[in-house]
Amino acid sequence: MNAQKGFTLIELMIVIAIIGILAAIAIPQYQNYIAKSQVSRVMSEVGSMRTATETCLNEGKDASACDFGWTTSNLLGATTKNLQGENLVATFNDDGSATLAAEFGGNAAATLTQADQNQLQWARSIDGTWTCSTNVLERYRPTGCSAALGTVDESEEDETDTPAE
Repeated sequence: MNAQKGFTLIELMIVIAIIGILAAIAIPQYQNYIAKSQVSRVMSEVGSMRTATETCLNEGKDASACDFGWTTSNLLGATTKNLQGENLVATFNDDGSATLAAEFGGNAAATLTQADQNQLQWARSIDGTWTCSTNVLERYRPTGCSAALGTVDESEEDETDTPAE
């Protein structure tokens, strides 16, 4: 009597096909999750500087003289603690309004570093209220951050374009 001592070739191929189908669905979803979490992280990192901005405005300091307590961020491509760098700029206006503008770079997901979809901004109005706005794709936008910097029509986006880790 011959007893089967392993899996047949067809059984192994079925298992490999199932794993392939699951990977084809899971990997793009994970990449979207990574990009969305990166936008939320930058929103939080830049938003944490609002208190220092308020202090500097109340003391009459210029943005270049303000100590924001900024630490570097690999999602902005910043390599120094200099806030007024290429990817993170604070602007104080004479009327009491201010802007903290960040541009994705460095280790951010590939879809977040495209020229027309890579900015997040916190803006202070003259009455002291802060608003967050961004121009990243809607599916990556965190709650509480509008699309005031420009809207991106996702129907024109290539669906095969997925962010890198």
